[in-house]
Amino acid sequence: MNIIEQLKNQVIVSVQAMPNEPLYREECLIAMMQSVVNGGAKALRLAGARDVKNAKKLFDFPIIGLTKPDKLPENWLDIVYITPSLKEVCELIEAGADIIATDATQRPRPNQSLEEIVKYIKQNNKFAMADISTFEEGIKARELGFDMISTTLSGYTSYTKSPSTTPDFELLEKLVEELDCPIILEGRVWNPNDVDKAFTLGAHSVVIGSAITRPQLITKRFIERN
Repeated sequence: MNIIEQLKNQVIVSVQAMPNEPLYREECLIAMMQSVVNGGAKALRLAGARDVKNAKKLFDFPIIGLTKPDKLPENWLDIVYITPSLKEVCELIEAGADIIATDATQRPRPNQSLEEIVKYIKQNNKFAMADISTFEEGIKARELGFDMISTTLSGYTSYTKSPSTTPDFELLEKLVEELDCPIILEGRVWNPNDVDKAFTLGAHSVVIGSAITRPQLITKRFIERN
């Protein structure tokens, strides 16, 4: 069974924290990883070579690696910031990530083209995950050779920005119907019903992040409930 097949009908947990957050400390993120695995997570989505290396030492299941800047710039809706260039791809490959996730939106890239990035990932025998925000971007990513498409950035680009607090099930459904590769639901997954619906619509896997691993955001939802 290859890495992608291992993800079929599984919940992937995104264990991430920004450098200015208390949980960013190495021992904290390792504890968080172990906790979600104890809860049943069958794969992890991690930001940065440090956390990917630690996960590969601890777990024998798929690790999705990506990079993000230490601090998101004010114009983050308009720029590529998830694994933006080959430099970051190389760091993740060296760290041992099984799957490399990169921004595959239509936004301008800082250095290499998306074609160059996906080609390099595949040349190094890793799987390539496209984080997209629109149906058209998903189609383009598959044409470029990405192995799987994720709805990660729907609602998080200037041209898809939305006040919605629910996952983009419409985008998921359209991609499942049109493409011949695994489609991952990610973004604004807050309850088990979202997971059930995603699998009913044909999602290969579901990524859950903030609802599990970002206590400040979980707390905020309770405090600002009105």
